[in-house]
Amino acid sequence: MEIKKPYLLFLGDAQDPLAAKVAQGIKQWHPEYCAGQYRMEDCQADCSLTDMNIAQAKAAGVKTLVIGVANRGGIISDNWLTILKEALEAGMDLASGLHNKLTDIPELKELADSLGRNLFDVRFPTQTFPVANGLKRSGKRVLQVGTDCSVGKMYTALALEKEMLAQGMKTSFRATGQTGILISGSGVSIDAVVADFIAGAVETIAPANDADHWDVIEGQGSLFHASFSGVTAGLIHGSQADALVLCHEPTREHMRGLPTYPLPDLKTCMELNLTMARITNPDVKFVGISVNTSQLSEAEAAKYLAEVEAEFNLPAVDPFREGVSRIVEALAKI
Repeated sequence: MEIKKPYLLFLGDAQDPLAAKVAQGIKQWHPEYCAGQYRMEDCQADCSLTDMNIAQAKAAGVKTLVIGVANRGGIISDNWLTILKEALEAGMDLASGLHNKLTDIPELKELADSLGRNLFDVRFPTQTFPVANGLKRSGKRVLQVGTDCSVGKMYTALALEKEMLAQGMKTSFRATGQTGILISGSGVSIDAVVADFIAGAVETIAPANDADHWDVIEGQGSLFHASFSGVTAGLIHGSQADALVLCHEPTREHMRGLPTYPLPDLKTCMELNLTMARITNPDVKFVGISVNTSQLSEAEAAKYLAEVEAEFNLPAVDPFREGVSRIVEALAKI
């Protein structure tokens, strides 16, 4: 799916800033996509964008109203419908990453169809994908893999894209989750693809390209997570990665949501990911380790990163604290 820009970020009646984390992510990574924000009267979130009503957004050339807020349960609230319909009538498409579909709300679907507008439910792919063929394709690809879920794979991928573009490299971020799609404007929510077609979907969104072009493919799950390892395997094989970046959060006591499963050690995790990745690219290698040190003090983080770097002879960084320039330097040598 390709979501038209610029966006009006809909913060609705968000009860706190965390409820608007999708909108905050879009503003952080691609402020140039954002014409403004729409906040209802009791909204408690603010992306520090120009507040606009629908008429003002239309005048500013907005193409898509993006629902950047999640309420309790992640549903499209009845309180929003008047505003969403006004946006459609003003010529805007709607985009949402929430659990219930825009297209399942009859009054929105009927209005959008009558006006020729698009409703983007980014959790749900709108196209069919082929079975992967595993054939070598041109271009270069880097994939983030993790010791667990929710350890910073998307953040790392977006940080890599930003730094690579700043260094003049040909680069595209390839989103594989709903938040990444809304941030970038395109991609496929890979966890909603039928298992047989996951690798083929990745081949589709990261196709053959110029020899010096890098696709930065957003990772999902972990090979060591009993619930989500299948998604990770499909991503690894479909990406045909030239380079891997390991993502890790060192204070976890167990896999997310699985208290009886401990996290793998870094060496074991890297070895298994390389074994899997070599099936479609025998020359794949790790180029860095991205560590979420948010639960560590600055001194603790520096000590931990130094120890990891010394052990694996790879740049070990926290992309939030220090950026990813050293990992990009390693990619530039491939």
